[in-house]
Amino acid sequence: MKLSKKITLFSLAAVLFACEENKPKEQVVTEVPKAPKQHVTPPDFNADSAFVYIKAQADMGPRVPGSKAHDNAVAYYEKQFKKFGAEVIIQKGSVTTYDNKPWILKNIIASYNSKAPDRILLCSHWDSRPFADKDPKIENRTKPCPGVNDGASGVGVLMEIARLASVKKPNVGIDIILFDLEDYGDDGGNPETWCLGSQYWSKNLHIPYYGAKFGILLDMIGAKNATFYKEEISMTYASEAVNKVWGAAQNLGYSNYFINQKMGGMTDDHKYVNELAQVPCLDIIHYEMNAASGRGEFFKHHHTTTDDINTIDKSTLKAVGQTLLEVIYNE
Repeated sequence: MKLSKKITLFSLAAVLFACEENKPKEQVVTEVPKAPKQHVTPPDFNADSAFVYIKAQADMGPRVPGSKAHDNAVAYYEKQFKKFGAEVIIQKGSVTTYDNKPWILKNIIASYNSKAPDRILLCSHWDSRPFADKDPKIENRTKPCPGVNDGASGVGVLMEIARLASVKKPNVGIDIILFDLEDYGDDGGNPETWCLGSQYWSKNLHIPYYGAKFGILLDMIGAKNATFYKEEISMTYASEAVNKVWGAAQNLGYSNYFINQKMGGMTDDHKYVNELAQVPCLDIIHYEMNAASGRGEFFKHHHTTTDDINTIDKSTLKAVGQTLLEVIYNE
Protein backbone atom coordinates (compact mmCIF):
# COMPACT_ATOMS: atom_id res chain seq x y z
CA MET A 1 0.00 0.00 0.00
CA LYS A 2 2.65 2.47 0.89
CA LEU A 3 4.80 1.84 -2.21
CA SER A 4 1.78 1.99 -4.46
CA LYS A 5 0.72 5.29 -2.91
CA LYS A 6 4.13 6.77 -3.50
CA ILE A 7 4.08 5.71 -7.13
CA THR A 8 0.63 7.25 -7.53
CA LEU A 9 1.72 10.50 -5.98
CA PHE A 10 4.81 10.57 -8.11
CA SER A 11 2.78 9.94 -11.25
CA LEU A 12 0.38 12.74 -10.33
CA ALA A 13 3.25 15.15 -9.76
CA ALA A 14 4.74 14.20 -13.13
CA VAL A 15 1.44 14.85 -14.87
CA LEU A 16 1.07 18.23 -13.18
CA PHE A 17 4.63 19.17 -14.10
CA ALA A 18 4.01 18.21 -17.70
CA CYS A 19 0.82 20.27 -17.78
CA GLU A 20 2.66 23.22 -16.38
CA GLU A 21 5.37 22.83 -19.02
CA ASN A 22 2.78 22.72 -21.81
CA LYS A 23 0.81 25.69 -20.44
CA PRO A 24 1.07 28.70 -22.77
CA LYS A 25 3.51 31.19 -21.34
CA GLU A 26 2.34 34.74 -20.74
CA GLN A 27 3.58 37.06 -23.42
CA VAL A 28 5.43 40.14 -22.26
CA VAL A 29 4.43 43.12 -24.40
CA THR A 30 7.18 45.67 -24.73
CA GLU A 31 5.94 49.07 -25.80
CA VAL A 32 7.92 50.54 -28.62
CA PRO A 33 8.41 54.23 -27.93
CA LYS A 34 6.86 56.46 -30.57
CA ALA A 35 9.32 58.29 -32.73
CA PRO A 36 9.29 62.02 -32.10
CA LYS A 37 7.16 63.93 -34.56
CA GLN A 38 9.23 65.12 -37.48
CA HIS A 39 9.31 68.90 -37.79
CA VAL A 40 8.08 70.19 -41.13
CA THR A 41 9.74 73.30 -42.46
CA PRO A 42 6.95 75.54 -43.75
CA PRO A 43 7.29 77.89 -46.71
CA ASP A 44 8.73 81.34 -46.09
CA PHE A 45 6.02 83.92 -45.62
CA ASN A 46 6.51 86.76 -48.10
CA ALA A 47 5.52 90.03 -46.40
CA ASP A 48 6.01 91.98 -49.63
CA SER A 49 3.44 89.78 -51.34
CA ALA A 50 0.98 90.19 -48.45
CA PHE A 51 1.48 93.95 -48.59
CA VAL A 52 0.50 93.94 -52.29
CA TYR A 53 -2.79 92.23 -51.43
CA ILE A 54 -3.45 94.75 -48.65
CA LYS A 55 -2.69 97.73 -50.88
CA ALA A 56 -4.99 96.38 -53.60
CA GLN A 57 -7.85 96.51 -51.09
CA ALA A 58 -6.83 99.94 -49.80
CA ASP A 59 -6.79 101.32 -53.36
CA MET A 60 -10.44 100.29 -53.80
CA GLY A 61 -11.49 102.70 -51.06
CA PRO A 62 -13.56 101.89 -47.96
CA ARG A 63 -15.30 98.53 -48.42
CA VAL A 64 -18.58 99.50 -46.81
CA PRO A 65 -21.86 97.73 -47.64
CA GLY A 66 -23.61 99.09 -50.72
CA SER A 67 -20.47 100.70 -52.17
CA LYS A 68 -18.68 100.01 -55.45
CA ALA A 69 -15.58 99.15 -53.44
CA HIS A 70 -17.56 96.48 -51.62
CA ASP A 71 -18.55 94.85 -54.93
CA ASN A 72 -15.05 95.17 -56.36
CA ALA A 73 -13.54 93.55 -53.29
CA VAL A 74 -15.75 90.46 -53.60
CA ALA A 75 -14.73 90.03 -57.23
CA TYR A 76 -11.07 90.50 -56.31
CA TYR A 77 -11.14 87.91 -53.52
CA GLU A 78 -12.93 85.36 -55.66
CA LYS A 79 -10.50 85.82 -58.56
CA GLN A 80 -7.38 85.59 -56.37
CA PHE A 81 -8.44 82.54 -54.41
CA LYS A 82 -9.41 80.69 -57.57
CA LYS A 83 -6.05 81.68 -59.05
CA PHE A 84 -4.45 80.01 -56.02
CA GLY A 85 -6.36 76.79 -56.65
CA ALA A 86 -9.01 77.06 -53.95
CA GLU A 87 -12.62 75.91 -54.11
CA VAL A 88 -14.51 79.17 -53.62
CA ILE A 89 -18.01 79.82 -52.30
CA ILE A 90 -19.62 83.25 -52.01
CA GLN A 91 -22.12 82.86 -49.18
CA LYS A 92 -24.89 85.46 -49.36
CA GLY A 93 -27.32 86.32 -46.60
CA SER A 94 -29.93 88.93 -45.76
CA VAL A 95 -29.30 90.91 -42.57
CA THR A 96 -30.48 94.14 -40.96
CA THR A 97 -28.04 96.41 -39.19
CA TYR A 98 -28.78 98.16 -35.90
CA ASP A 99 -29.93 101.29 -37.80
CA ASN A 100 -32.70 99.22 -39.47
CA LYS A 101 -31.01 99.11 -42.88
CA PRO A 102 -31.29 95.86 -44.88
CA TRP A 103 -28.17 94.45 -46.52
CA ILE A 104 -27.02 91.42 -48.46
CA LEU A 105 -23.81 90.28 -46.81
CA LYS A 106 -21.21 88.24 -48.67
CA ASN A 107 -18.87 85.86 -46.89
CA ILE A 108 -16.02 84.54 -49.03
CA ILE A 109 -15.05 80.91 -48.33
CA ALA A 110 -11.92 79.38 -49.92
CA SER A 111 -11.07 75.74 -49.23
CA TYR A 112 -7.98 73.62 -49.80
CA ASN A 113 -7.78 69.83 -49.63
CA SER A 114 -11.53 69.64 -49.08
CA LYS A 115 -11.54 65.85 -48.60
CA ALA A 116 -9.15 65.96 -45.63
CA PRO A 117 -10.95 65.10 -42.36
CA ASP A 118 -8.52 67.17 -40.28
CA ARG A 119 -9.06 70.87 -41.00
CA ILE A 120 -7.95 74.28 -39.79
CA LEU A 121 -10.18 77.35 -40.10
CA LEU A 122 -8.50 80.68 -40.84
CA CYS A 123 -10.61 83.81 -40.87
CA SER A 124 -10.69 87.60 -40.92
CA HIS A 125 -13.28 90.27 -41.66
CA TRP A 126 -12.95 92.19 -44.91
CA ASP A 127 -15.43 95.06 -44.60
CA SER A 128 -14.71 98.64 -43.51
CA ARG A 129 -16.61 100.49 -40.81
CA PRO A 130 -19.05 102.96 -42.44
CA PHE A 131 -18.31 105.76 -39.94
CA ALA A 132 -15.04 106.84 -38.35
CA ASP A 133 -16.68 107.54 -35.00
CA LYS A 134 -13.37 107.57 -33.09
CA ASP A 135 -11.71 110.13 -35.34
CA PRO A 136 -10.21 113.05 -33.37
CA LYS A 137 -11.78 115.45 -35.87
CA ILE A 138 -15.52 115.73 -35.32
CA GLU A 139 -16.19 116.52 -39.00
CA ASN A 140 -14.66 113.14 -39.97
CA ARG A 141 -16.81 110.98 -37.74
CA THR A 142 -19.52 110.43 -40.34
CA LYS A 143 -16.99 109.44 -43.00
CA PRO A 144 -16.17 105.77 -43.68
CA CYS A 145 -12.99 104.20 -42.33
CA PRO A 146 -10.40 103.11 -44.89
CA GLY A 147 -10.21 99.84 -42.91
CA VAL A 148 -6.66 98.94 -43.92
CA ASN A 149 -5.23 97.53 -40.71
CA ASP A 150 -8.74 96.89 -39.37
CA GLY A 151 -9.79 94.35 -41.98
CA ALA A 152 -7.52 94.39 -45.02
CA SER A 153 -4.36 93.37 -43.13
CA GLY A 154 -5.79 90.05 -41.98
CA VAL A 155 -7.13 89.35 -45.47
CA GLY A 156 -3.73 90.11 -47.01
CA VAL A 157 -1.97 87.65 -44.71
CA LEU A 158 -4.54 84.94 -45.46
CA MET A 159 -4.23 85.51 -49.20
CA GLU A 160 -0.47 85.02 -48.99
CA ILE A 161 -1.01 81.81 -47.00
CA ALA A 162 -3.44 80.70 -49.73
CA ARG A 163 -0.81 81.36 -52.39
CA LEU A 164 1.78 79.33 -50.50
CA ALA A 165 -0.67 76.48 -49.85
CA SER A 166 -1.14 76.17 -53.60
CA VAL A 167 2.62 75.68 -54.00
CA LYS A 168 3.34 73.44 -50.99
CA LYS A 169 0.28 71.58 -49.75
CA PRO A 170 -0.04 71.10 -45.99
CA ASN A 171 -1.15 67.76 -44.52
CA VAL A 172 -4.40 69.24 -43.22
CA GLY A 173 -7.31 70.84 -45.01
CA ILE A 174 -7.60 74.61 -44.81
CA ASP A 175 -10.76 76.70 -44.92
CA ILE A 176 -10.31 80.45 -45.24
CA ILE A 177 -13.37 82.56 -44.49
CA LEU A 178 -13.55 86.31 -44.99
CA PHE A 179 -16.48 87.60 -42.96
CA ASP A 180 -18.56 90.53 -44.14
CA LEU A 181 -20.32 93.13 -41.95
CA GLU A 182 -18.15 92.64 -38.89
CA ASP A 183 -17.63 96.35 -38.37
CA TYR A 184 -21.17 97.76 -38.71
CA GLY A 185 -22.06 97.58 -35.04
CA ASP A 186 -23.54 99.96 -32.49
CA ASP A 187 -20.58 101.23 -30.47
CA GLY A 188 -21.79 101.35 -26.89
CA GLY A 189 -24.95 99.44 -27.75
CA ASN A 190 -25.92 95.79 -28.07
CA PRO A 191 -22.84 93.62 -28.72
CA GLU A 192 -24.95 91.39 -30.98
CA THR A 193 -25.07 94.21 -33.57
CA TRP A 194 -21.44 93.42 -34.46
CA CYS A 195 -19.98 90.50 -36.42
CA LEU A 196 -23.04 89.87 -38.59
CA GLY A 197 -21.11 87.88 -41.17
CA SER A 198 -19.72 85.38 -38.67
CA GLN A 199 -23.07 85.15 -36.91
CA TYR A 200 -24.73 84.31 -40.23
CA TRP A 201 -22.11 81.71 -41.20
CA SER A 202 -22.19 80.10 -37.76
CA LYS A 203 -25.96 79.61 -38.09
CA ASN A 204 -25.77 78.60 -41.77
CA LEU A 205 -22.61 76.52 -42.16
CA HIS A 206 -21.49 76.24 -45.78
CA ILE A 207 -21.12 72.47 -45.22
CA PRO A 208 -23.61 70.66 -42.93
CA TYR A 209 -22.00 69.69 -39.63
CA TYR A 210 -18.81 71.52 -40.57
CA GLY A 211 -15.99 71.01 -38.11
CA ALA A 212 -12.33 71.95 -37.72
CA LYS A 213 -9.64 71.07 -35.21
CA PHE A 214 -9.42 74.77 -34.39
CA GLY A 215 -9.79 78.19 -35.93
CA ILE A 216 -7.61 81.31 -35.97
CA LEU A 217 -9.11 84.76 -36.43
CA LEU A 218 -6.94 87.69 -37.53
CA ASP A 219 -8.00 91.24 -36.67
CA MET A 220 -5.78 94.32 -36.93
CA ILE A 221 -2.54 92.39 -37.36
CA GLY A 222 -0.48 94.72 -39.55
CA ALA A 223 0.56 97.79 -37.53
CA LYS A 224 4.12 98.54 -36.43
CA ASN A 225 5.09 97.02 -33.07
CA ALA A 226 1.68 95.38 -32.69
CA THR A 227 1.10 93.35 -29.54
CA PHE A 228 -1.15 90.29 -29.31
CA TYR A 229 -2.28 89.00 -25.93
CA LYS A 230 -4.04 85.77 -24.99
CA GLU A 231 -7.65 86.92 -25.20
CA GLU A 232 -10.16 85.59 -22.66
CA ILE A 233 -12.75 84.02 -25.00
CA SER A 234 -9.91 82.36 -26.93
CA MET A 235 -8.53 80.88 -23.72
CA THR A 236 -11.98 79.69 -22.64
CA TYR A 237 -12.75 77.76 -25.83
CA ALA A 238 -9.40 77.17 -27.55
CA SER A 239 -6.64 77.32 -24.94
CA GLU A 240 -4.69 74.43 -26.48
CA ALA A 241 -4.59 76.19 -29.85
CA VAL A 242 -3.68 79.51 -28.20
CA ASN A 243 -0.71 77.95 -26.46
CA LYS A 244 0.29 76.23 -29.70
CA VAL A 245 0.30 79.51 -31.63
CA TRP A 246 2.03 81.56 -28.94
CA GLY A 247 4.57 78.75 -28.46
CA ALA A 248 5.34 78.70 -32.19
CA ALA A 249 5.78 82.47 -32.16
CA GLN A 250 8.18 82.26 -29.24
CA ASN A 251 10.24 79.57 -30.95
CA LEU A 252 10.47 81.72 -34.07
CA GLY A 253 11.63 84.76 -32.10
CA TYR A 254 8.38 86.73 -32.23
CA SER A 255 7.62 86.91 -28.52
CA ASN A 256 7.78 90.72 -28.71
CA TYR A 257 4.58 90.52 -30.78
CA PHE A 258 2.87 87.53 -29.14
CA ILE A 259 2.83 88.48 -25.48
CA ASN A 260 2.51 85.61 -23.02
CA GLN A 261 -0.11 87.37 -20.90
CA LYS A 262 -3.87 87.19 -20.69
CA MET A 263 -6.30 89.99 -21.53
CA GLY A 264 -10.06 90.45 -21.28
CA GLY A 265 -12.63 89.12 -23.73
CA MET A 266 -13.48 90.79 -27.05
CA THR A 267 -16.70 90.76 -29.04
CA ASP A 268 -15.20 89.63 -32.31
CA ASP A 269 -15.97 87.06 -34.99
CA HIS A 270 -14.40 84.22 -32.99
CA LYS A 271 -17.08 84.62 -30.29
CA TYR A 272 -19.77 83.31 -32.65
CA VAL A 273 -17.54 80.71 -34.28
CA ASN A 274 -17.03 79.31 -30.77
CA GLU A 275 -20.53 79.69 -29.37
CA LEU A 276 -22.70 78.99 -32.41
CA ALA A 277 -20.58 76.93 -34.82
CA GLN A 278 -18.83 75.20 -31.90
CA VAL A 279 -15.43 75.33 -33.57
CA PRO A 280 -12.71 76.21 -31.02
CA CYS A 281 -11.38 79.49 -32.35
CA LEU A 282 -8.80 81.98 -31.08
CA ASP A 283 -8.38 85.66 -31.84
CA ILE A 284 -5.08 87.29 -32.78
CA ILE A 285 -5.96 90.94 -32.27
CA HIS A 286 -3.84 94.03 -31.75
CA TYR A 287 -4.27 95.38 -28.23
CA GLU A 288 -2.04 97.66 -26.20
CA MET A 289 -1.67 97.73 -22.44
CA ASN A 290 -1.10 101.16 -20.91
CA ALA A 291 1.43 100.65 -18.11
CA ALA A 292 0.55 103.98 -16.49
CA SER A 293 -3.21 103.46 -16.31
CA GLY A 294 -3.26 99.67 -16.30
CA ARG A 295 -5.92 99.80 -18.99
CA GLY A 296 -5.87 98.48 -22.52
CA GLU A 297 -6.82 100.00 -25.86
CA PHE A 298 -6.87 99.20 -29.57
CA PHE A 299 -4.23 100.58 -31.90
CA LYS A 300 -4.42 104.35 -32.18
CA HIS A 301 -5.94 104.53 -35.69
CA HIS A 302 -8.84 102.24 -34.77
CA HIS A 303 -12.10 103.45 -36.37
CA THR A 304 -10.58 106.65 -37.72
CA THR A 305 -9.97 108.06 -41.20
CA THR A 306 -6.21 107.53 -40.70
CA ASP A 307 -6.40 103.72 -40.74
CA ASP A 308 -4.78 103.76 -44.17
CA ILE A 309 -1.91 101.97 -45.91
CA ASN A 310 0.60 103.96 -43.84
CA THR A 311 -0.39 101.96 -40.75
CA ILE A 312 0.98 98.72 -42.22
CA ASP A 313 4.39 97.36 -41.24
CA LYS A 314 5.87 94.41 -43.13
CA SER A 315 7.79 93.13 -40.10
CA THR A 316 4.50 92.61 -38.27
CA LEU A 317 2.97 90.88 -41.29
CA LYS A 318 5.99 88.55 -41.37
CA ALA A 319 5.70 87.72 -37.66
CA VAL A 320 2.02 86.81 -37.93
CA GLY A 321 2.21 85.03 -41.26
CA GLN A 322 5.26 82.93 -40.45
CA THR A 323 3.81 81.92 -37.10
CA LEU A 324 0.61 80.72 -38.77
CA LEU A 325 2.54 78.75 -41.35
CA GLU A 326 4.59 77.07 -38.62
CA VAL A 327 1.40 75.94 -36.92
CA ILE A 328 -0.41 74.86 -40.09
CA TYR A 329 2.40 72.80 -41.60
CA ASN A 330 3.19 71.01 -38.35
CA GLU A 331 -0.39 70.06 -37.51
